[in-house]
Amino acid sequence: MRVRVPAKINLTLGVGPVAEDGYHPLTTVFQAVSLHDELTAQWDEPGAFSIAMWGEGVDQVAADDSNLAMRAARLVAERFGAEDQLGVRMSVKKSIPVAGGMAGGSANAAAALLACSVLWDLDADPEELRELGAELGADVPFSLMGGTAIGTGRGDKLVPVLTRGQHHWVLAVAEDGLSTPKVFARFDELTPDGGDLEMPTELMNALASGDSVALGKCLRNDLAAAAIDLRPRLQQTLEEGMEFGALGAIVSGSGPTCAFLCRNEEAAVALSVRLSAEGVARAVRRVQGPVPGARLIS
Repeated sequence: MRVRVPAKINLTLGVGPVAEDGYHPLTTVFQAVSLHDELTAQWDEPGAFSIAMWGEGVDQVAADDSNLAMRAARLVAERFGAEDQLGVRMSVKKSIPVAGGMAGGSANAAAALLACSVLWDLDADPEELRELGAELGADVPFSLMGGTAIGTGRGDKLVPVLTRGQHHWVLAVAEDGLSTPKVFARFDELTPDGGDLEMPTELMNALASGDSVALGKCLRNDLAAAAIDLRPRLQQTLEEGMEFGALGAIVSGSGPTCAFLCRNEEAAVALSVRLSAEGVARAVRRVQGPVPGARLIS
């Protein structure tokens, strides 16, 4: 079974003060974009679980039981089958930046949930897989769903958002990733009372109308200041993207990937060329959104 799963951008990310359980309440709008990882799952001997990876940043990802996709495969076997009777050999072709604020690890977990449930012919519906995904990480349910969605709670309680048209994005991928826990810890130091959990009406209206100009003015991320504090060069990247014609700019999730919204495909091509020439990022990618979540492709 081969599954393709997208990266995500947070169009808005409001972060409340840390709760007693150690998590922060979130109000966010996710959009899945056309930068994909692909996971292939094949039967293996009963009780045998393995994963191999190649591509973007794989030297930074463990290929053992701590890997989120491995944990996902074992969780599916435990909940819907018999772990000692099922086995899987997985391989992942990575394109989503590791520790880039685009849910690469969560995407792989979502792909493993879907691939293994189908490979093993288990009776698991999409809602059950999303519930399992929430146990693995807050972004996993959205990686399964895709499209555009409001996320609340830890980001795992999802409501689809009706959107019009496609949005063109340029991604500036930083040289090294950022640790999500470190970004949240710095956020707590900089903003002990938390950020703004209010859902911006203007953003929802812009999505409903397909107005990229209006959407560009509504992009917001409460974690951006913390990410920039830990990686000051991000401020220069954001400023240069806007100077070169982006409609809006945002640090994606906990960073350090920067996402620039463009008026159309032609503008996205021009911006990607300019950013590449200026050398403000390790890599520059053009993507569109929204796109579907994890999908079987063979």
